[in-house]
Amino acid sequence: MFLRRNFQIVLTFALVALALASPGNRALAAYPDRIIKIVVPFAPGGGTDVVARTLAQEMAKDLGVSVIIENKPGAGTIIGTQSVAASDADGYTLLMGTFANAVNPSLYAKLTYDQHRDFAPVALVARSFNIVVVNPASPIKSIADLIAVAKAEPDKLSYGTYGTGTSAHLAGELFKHMAGVNLTTVPYKGAAPAITDLIGGQIQVMFTTVASAAPLIEGGQLRALAVTSAERSPAFPDLPTVSEAGVPGYDAEAWYGLFAPAKTPPDIVDRLNKAAAVAVKAETFKKLAVSEGLVLVASPPNELDRYFGVEEERWRKVIQDAGLKAE
Repeated sequence: MFLRRNFQIVLTFALVALALASPGNRALAAYPDRIIKIVVPFAPGGGTDVVARTLAQEMAKDLGVSVIIENKPGAGTIIGTQSVAASDADGYTLLMGTFANAVNPSLYAKLTYDQHRDFAPVALVARSFNIVVVNPASPIKSIADLIAVAKAEPDKLSYGTYGTGTSAHLAGELFKHMAGVNLTTVPYKGAAPAITDLIGGQIQVMFTTVASAAPLIEGGQLRALAVTSAERSPAFPDLPTVSEAGVPGYDAEAWYGLFAPAKTPPDIVDRLNKAAAVAVKAETFKKLAVSEGLVLVASPPNELDRYFGVEEERWRKVIQDAGLKAE
């Protein structure tokens, strides 16, 4: 009898331990209880990396655990994105998604993941924009001037890009289409060499990021014509939008969104969303918003899902009309 009773006690403990160890119950345990990783599919030091590190720093305070960044650049963000798609859906591996995630399905014939099938939206963290800039010695002083010169002298004007399908590239392609003009595309390996050639007069215009252009605009080395967003930016209140300045309806944004692997439990997604919403209200994020030209959002998951669908459809048409393919 004694041995039977002991056996039953041991068996009961074993069954309880097994139940607690099952994936379903682990998901129900207190979250988070260990380090969270955000994968950035770009090299360290760029705009996405800076935004992700600021987000990680502030989310860690709210979540009570360390949030680290893992940079996995390569193949136009595909390598890092795929690594998250293949990760456990437990809320401990996340993706800092960007504009590239919305345009890659249209640029690449085949992807190893599906953004809708393999990911759960967490939060649209922030939206950004590009600035249309020219050499300060240029006779082009407005968007209207740019359109007039492009129409008067077709094929004479060129604009610099830094990668097929980047926001700087597609903002220019959208402008060409909507304004009914032609600008010759000149590709570069990054913003810095393109801006160097713009200052040197080798190209005539760029649709570049705030971070790359703002110091040069302030220093008088570049002239800003307009911002590419739908609304004026608090960071550049005197600059009109491209839409206001002569291309009605024009809107080209960059953005940063947090994603988790598909099937991540809804309560975990909700916890992460709340932490992101707290993070963007921090003073460090407000300062970053000025330097990077960000509009802070931290919207609910369904808003990121809706926004992503709109972006994907918008840029699919631009890419198809321009006949673009990944390099």
